[in-house]
Amino acid sequence: MIERHASPFWNFSLRFYRIEGVAPACLTLQDRHGIDVNVMLFGLWLAQQGRALERTDMHTIMDAAESWRAQVVVPLRSVRRILREPADAAGKGAAALDRDGALALREKIKAAELEAERLQQEALFALKPLADWGVASEPVAAAAQNLALYARSLRADFDPAACRAMLDGFAKVGAATPA
Repeated sequence: MIERHASPFWNFSLRFYRIEGVAPACLTLQDRHGIDVNVMLFGLWLAQQGRALERTDMHTIMDAAESWRAQVVVPLRSVRRILREPADAAGKGAAALDRDGALALREKIKAAELEAERLQQEALFALKPLADWGVASEPVAAAAQNLALYARSLRADFDPAACRAMLDGFAKVGAATPA
């Protein structure tokens, strides 16, 4: 579902994440390499708009996202993952834990996590005008460049299969649509 009141970046992310192979690739990159999926998605959205990022752009994005990610998104994700198997989280007191209640709480945490990610994306979208990001470039080339730049900025060697899935998904999401 596209949200009319949301930024074009958020709407891109909703469409992109639903493409086959993208969600598992995002989770692989997040869990194996510690990426901020929203930072990666922002780089891909900017690429879709024909913007290839430069090193200073990537650092601006990463710096803007880090505090919210570390203090809000990651703790919510941790709680949600713990509640996936509430008996494991409760340890010896598992017999007293209401499994249905824990799973209902997990769904509320999941919704809060998604809203926290939306707020982070809206903040990234509002950082500066589109034309002030990077340099004009062909979108597919910009997507590969922005993804590689993010990996270099993290000093990480991203999983090649996950990167391929991201770029394949990018090719499927299509050209930019008017905001």
